Amino acid sequence: MPILTLIEHNGTAHQVKADVGQSVMQAATFAAVPGIQADCGGACSCGTCHAYIDVAWQDRVPQADESESDMLDYAFERRDNSRLTCQLIVSENLDGLVLHLPASQY
Repeated sequence: MPILTLIEHNGTAHQVKADVGQSVMQAATFAAVPGIQADCGGACSCGTCHAYIDVAWQDRVPQADESESDMLDYAFERRDNSRLTCQLIVSENLDGLVLHLPASQY
């Protein structure tokens, strides 16, 4: 079972156990991680599950597809490492993934 670390804007870290095949957003919301609002429930239509991929992981996470990239255009403070956690599907390769949560989602 992969373990993900989500770090709030204030530095508080949350380690979350995730099931392979679920989205990072699902794992975070099931664990009640603050800062992942997930208003659309994972439909890639709101941007409230925005997170920044840690620099050490940027080359190991698949690139965003066109629909996710378009939705990220509406995210507050989009960066090159911005992703929607509803579009990141957990695999064994993501064990140890670190994400940083923007202050705008609190």
